Amino acid sequence: MPDTHKTRLAVSDTRETPGIVSDTRKARGDIGEDITARYLAGRGFTILERQWRCRYGELDLVARDASGVVCFVEVKLRKRDSLASGREAVDARKRERLRKTASCWLSEHDPDALTRFDVAEVRADPDGFFKLDYLPDAFR
Repeated sequence: MPDTHKTRLAVSDTRETPGIVSDTRKARGDIGEDITARYLAGRGFTILERQWRCRYGELDLVARDASGVVCFVEVKLRKRDSLASGREAVDARKRERLRKTASCWLSEHDPDALTRFDVAEVRADPDGFFKLDYLPDAFR
């Protein structure tokens, strides 16, 4: 079972909407990706892509860890009172779409790279803070 790491960041620490939580789905997703990207950068990851798209779908974040592994990171932002967790939202259908999209990215950028799929679950607290649970190698 992967380790879970936690961190708390204020909304004002995000690049897109300082001090304000937007109600639009895209803006909320961007906040979750910003928080996750900062978390990864602080742990020695290099962010290679954000919101990379091809005909199969979108990769929220593509990062390279300190050991050189390319990590395809699916970011799920959830309200504190959400019934389903972010990791539960990455079901078999979503995992297959991510695999195809990652394969497309690899064919264009680094076909021989070692890879893994990670899930970042970001939960919004009512006090304007976020909690990040990071699951490395969440699925194959």
